[in-house]
Amino acid sequence: MTQDATETAPEAQADETQVPSSQPTTPPVIGDNPVLAKVIEALKNVFDPEIPVNIYELGLIYGLDITPEGNVSVRMTLTTPSCPVAGSLPGEVESVVRDIEGVNDCEVELVWDPPWTPEKLSEAAKLELGLL
Repeated sequence: MTQDATETAPEAQADETQVPSSQPTTPPVIGDNPVLAKVIEALKNVFDPEIPVNIYELGLIYGLDITPEGNVSVRMTLTTPSCPVAGSLPGEVESVVRDIEGVNDCEVELVWDPPWTPEKLSEAAKLELGLL
């Protein structure tokens, strides 16, 4: 069984915990898994250098799976395939997550489907960018 944070509705699967990728700024403690909350908090400290908003609030994180052994899989995207940090941001995410106590390993999968759109921004990101 994994702990999962995705943009899928919470009732999607009974054995996984899922949360929208556009969470409010306070990270949730999902189930009894404090590692998931720590991963989300760490991702909120990773920024796209061209946008003054963290990658979690930008909606770039499409999914988080955490095994009981502490192996974390991150599914993420970028604002565009030609993003200047396409070669470095996934590695930064992997490094930040691996540094979390309770994480054994981390794998980052960069995905392009569905493509990122501004609708994926959290309310906090929209406020920060002056879109509200």
